[in-house]
Formats: sequence, structure tokens, C-alpha cells
Amino acid sequence: MFFRFLVSSRVLATTSLISYQSSLKSQFSPVSCSSSTYYHSFTRKSTVFVRSIMASSGQQFPPQKQDVQPGKQHVMDPTPKATCHEYKPSNKLQGKIALLTGADSGIGRAVSHCFALEGATVAFTYVKGIEDKDATDTLGMLMKAKAPDAKDPMALPADLGYDENCKRVVDEVVNNYGRIDILVNNAAEQYKAASVEEIDEERLERVFRTNIFAYFFMTRHALKHMKEGSAIINSTSINAYKGNAKLLDYTSTKGAIVAFTRGLALQLISKGIRVNGVAPGPIWTPLIPASFSEEEVQKFGSEVPMHRPGQPIEVAPSYVFLACNECSSYITGQVLHPNGGTIVNA
Repeated sequence: MFFRFLVSSRVLATTSLISYQSSLKSQFSPVSCSSSTYYHSFTRKSTVFVRSIMASSGQQFPPQKQDVQPGKQHVMDPTPKATCHEYKPSNKLQGKIALLTGADSGIGRAVSHCFALEGATVAFTYVKGIEDKDATDTLGMLMKAKAPDAKDPMALPADLGYDENCKRVVDEVVNNYGRIDILVNNAAEQYKAASVEEIDEERLERVFRTNIFAYFFMTRHALKHMKEGSAIINSTSINAYKGNAKLLDYTSTKGAIVAFTRGLALQLISKGIRVNGVAPGPIWTPLIPASFSEEEVQKFGSEVPMHRPGQPIEVAPSYVFLACNECSSYITGQVLHPNGGTIVNA
């Protein structure tokens, strides 16, 4: 009777879930990457109980909000999943040098970790003063995952919205590693706006500098040190394909990234360098609590056909596939769509 009452009462179910999760956190271990709930209980009955309450309330995450972009992963609840014991590396990127932007947390951290597991030497950028702890945590993960013949990973603080900063990052990577084989343009920021009238010139320039100017800057400097067989992977978004009324400037930059990816791919075919993109759907990353209200965070991801958000580790293998010549040598100018089942065209 009590269980039925919980299921029928949206408000009570939400309240019960939060208190129930809090009381069990110390007893539960993280779930596998294929699960849609957050904790394993010691008994199947408890797991079913939590999952049933979650479904009845429509809640995906506990309410939370961050006030600074691009957000901090180490304070999120639950922490986004960057690793998965089910992922089996097979030296797909052995001996490669990879440079990733915005890879201290979220999707970037998961991709960096998978690259390291696959044998690559990894360098990544982060925002100094905001993402320092996340960057340190990621460095630790990469050191543990590092292949015997790979060099130590590097974390480089930079505001990538400016050409000189991008050049400095590329130069530092080349000075330490000698070349760049894989470039992942991933750094981004986003802000809500109810109307285009709220987006002033300063904000528009800021978002475009981080989200698309940086892709041009990083690419033009990295190309000098990339040879035939190299790969460039650009992070776009499902919003480039379906639109997003609340994230107009962000969505515009993601559309630009799709066009940039296609045009650059055609430009670099003659050099033997492949260019592709990944357009994630709703993925649990620091950008989410840093962009949306507590109420929106609670329901985040529930609108896709899978009725849940994705985890960064569920997106990372797309980048590994596109970075590996043995897997994707006949693919360029394309975009992969790990988005929870949303059908997109073009």
C-alpha cells in the first residue's frame, strides 16, 4: 500500500527519493556504464525500489545549481561517469599524440581517459581558477591509465577564445611531444536566454570565441604539426540539428561547428587528414548544473526516447572510433550521434 502511494504521488516520490539516496550513498557503489540508475543496493529489492521511485517522479538527478561556467565536476551529485570496467582497450591509438580542449571534466575527461587506455599520450586544456581541481583529478586518472611507451600527460590552462593562447597551447604540446596526431576541439560554454533580445554583443562574442573561434584557432596552429593519417574531431551538439530556443547563441555555434567540420574535411582530404564530429545529446556534464535551474536539472535528459541522460563514458568511444585509422579510415566530414535515440537528419 505504501509503495503504491509513493508511485501515485509525484511530490512525495521526489522527496522520498532524495532522502533515500542520501541515506544509502555510503552503502552503494557506482553502477556500470550501462545502467540508468545511480547506485547498486545490496539487494535487488532496494534497487527496484529506487528505480521505481525515480520513474514515478520523472526525476533524473538531485536538485543542484552552479553559478560559474563551465562548471565543476567534483561537486556534482552524482559525479559524471568517465570510466567503465566494461570498456576493453586494444591499443587503437598506440604511439599517438592527442591534444584535447576542455578535457578536465565531462565528455573531455572520458575521451582523454579512453585515449590514454588505448595507448595515446594525452595533453588537454582547462580553465585556470575554475577547473584546477578537475584538471588535477584528470591528470591523476591519465597517469594511472598511461601505456608504458606513452609520455606523461599534460594539463594546460588557457582561454582558447584568443588566437595567441591557442598558439601557445599548440607550441607547448609540440615542444614536449614533437607533433600532434589527434586534435579534439571540445571546449564550450552556454547560457540560457528567453529571448534573442537578452543576448548582447559582449555575451555573443564570448560564446562564439569559446565555441567556434577556438576551433579555427586551434586547428590552424595544430595543422602545422599534423601529418597524413592524423585526425581532427569536433564536438558539436544535438542542438545543431533540432534547435534549442533557450540556448540560441550556443546552438548557433554548434551549427557552425557542423559546417566547419564538413568544409574542413573537404579541404584536408588531399593531405590525408580526416575531420569528423560528434553531436552528443543530453549528457550529464558540469555544463548542465552551471546552465540550468535546479528544477531543469532534476528532469534533465528525460525527453529523449531512452528517457534518461547519457554519461560521458557512453560518448567517449565515438571519439576513439573516429581517432583510430584502423576503425574509420574511410570516414571524413561526418558526425556521430550518441543522443539517446533522437532521430536527426543531415
